[in-house]
Amino acid sequence: MKNYLLLVFVLLTFSTFGQGYLHRNGQNIEDGNGKNIVLRGLGLGGWMIQEGYMLKTGNIAGPQHIIKQKITDLIGEENTKEFYKTYKLNGINKKDIDSLAAWGFNSIRLPMHYNLYTLPIEQEKVSGENTWLDEGFKMTDDLLKWCAANKIYLILDLHGAPGGQGHDANISDYDTAKPSLWESEANQDKTVALWKKLASRYKDNPWIGGYDIINEPNWNFDGKNVNGCDEKLNIPLRNLEIRITKAIREVDTNHLVIIEGNCWGNNYDGIFPLWDDNMALSFHKYWNPNNVESIQKFLDYRTQYNVPIWLGETGENSNVWFKEVVALAESNNIGWAFWPMKKIDNIAGVTSVSITPQYEQLLQYWEKGGKKPSSAFAKSTLMQIADNYKIEKVTIKHDVIDAMFRQYKTTETKTYKKHSLPGKVFATEYDLGQNGFAYFDKDVVNYNGTQFTPWNKGGAMRNDGVDIQKCNDKITNGFNVCFIDDTEWLQFTFELNSKKVFDIDIRYSSQVAGGKLYLEDESGRISQTITLPSSGGKNTWKTATLENVTLKQGTNKIKVHFEKGNFNLNFLEFKKPKTLVKK
Repeated sequence: MKNYLLLVFVLLTFSTFGQGYLHRNGQNIEDGNGKNIVLRGLGLGGWMIQEGYMLKTGNIAGPQHIIKQKITDLIGEENTKEFYKTYKLNGINKKDIDSLAAWGFNSIRLPMHYNLYTLPIEQEKVSGENTWLDEGFKMTDDLLKWCAANKIYLILDLHGAPGGQGHDANISDYDTAKPSLWESEANQDKTVALWKKLASRYKDNPWIGGYDIINEPNWNFDGKNVNGCDEKLNIPLRNLEIRITKAIREVDTNHLVIIEGNCWGNNYDGIFPLWDDNMALSFHKYWNPNNVESIQKFLDYRTQYNVPIWLGETGENSNVWFKEVVALAESNNIGWAFWPMKKIDNIAGVTSVSITPQYEQLLQYWEKGGKKPSSAFAKSTLMQIADNYKIEKVTIKHDVIDAMFRQYKTTETKTYKKHSLPGKVFATEYDLGQNGFAYFDKDVVNYNGTQFTPWNKGGAMRNDGVDIQKCNDKITNGFNVCFIDDTEWLQFTFELNSKKVFDIDIRYSSQVAGGKLYLEDESGRISQTITLPSSGGKNTWKTATLENVTLKQGTNKIKVHFEKGNFNLNFLEFKKPKTLVKK
């Protein structure tokens, strides 16, 4: 009998997890074969639910409903529908998911807006009923198909719940003129019904990685902090999460249920004990140090309640911080999901959507008023921005991807771009790698959640500590290194088939004299120190020359040391090569 019961248990376990469903096994997230899975993910922020800062409308319109109204006021309802159709079509498609897989991601977190799946309670013809909409389900179906083709797990995240789940309206599209999720039983009922509908639809799909049932609740039930950071009981949150879980389990016993605490996901006071055997806890981490102390609370929850933990949202910082947070998470067997994929002028993401002068003009009007743009101009401008969301048109941030997937494991450097000598080497195209190995900069990270510390004072091109700005020189790759400080340096790697001697032109600008630099390789200095006179202004470019600099045959890792800073650097041009023949 014991053997029979054991066989039944094994068969039931195989039936439940054998198709590859991610599930909890003690403190681990495992696949159907019992293999521990570290989720390396990206959140598709801005696709189904817009946040103003991603569109550079944060000071004008934060929540999506206000953004949409601003657009409608300019181009009308029909044109607005056309814009959003194109925006969503280009925002994420199969090519995007193929790219994420190629870069190394094994999971995707989908931030969902409920209004793509069901009507708001105010629009339901019969109170308490749920009208289901095809659009959201079709978008999710397509995304899941693309994920499955790439063997990527898709985690569904209710980012905008019915009514909005937090006072931070930009995140959830909360409309203060209407009852929130926590002020409306009808909104809570609709939330539960939506999750049951989703679970019923996807219950048998092994590429659904889990259900992240309420993103970043931030609401005060009994406490004084408006975002729920001082809540001790969190009774409404716990009760709703239990209701959602129960509804999911009525139709789906396969998939992982992921919960979040109050205070943007991190306040779990009152949430325990847990109520389901296949759960994980999510926490979010931004703008703080990457040490064990910063996550100790969640490590303790994992041990005390024997439950997996997942860093469900992080990012919006420097490559140095990215390297650190991935190292911290993975060394503690914690999966992660960075935020977001696409954003206009996105220095700290894996891709960046290009802004246009016309869109800047539109933003100027929205912020400061003046003459209203014509409907034709506004529509053309917005449709161009929507077109710029195509993966073929975004700028892929290889330095960010390198920090996430390689730099936390090694101090080795690699070329950002192959440099052919003789020729120009732009300063911003220094090697990929950690601070102190590919470059050295004094300001490299933001650890302060209350006061922003810029790591790239120019805010352009790359996400390392190196300060980069747009360049106005007549010969340029579009950018130059700026805010150079004493003792900072950049490394460039060159391959030469023979030993050569070069003259090197230094293209720079400065308001004052006194900048100094020299070159060195792995063996030490290979040039004299050159002092740069004033060029006549930071936007006036001049050339100074280092003469007779020898580079060896083979691999040269050359550091450009800034002995004294206070100048801008555009490029180094290696000229007049003379081959040295061995005697």
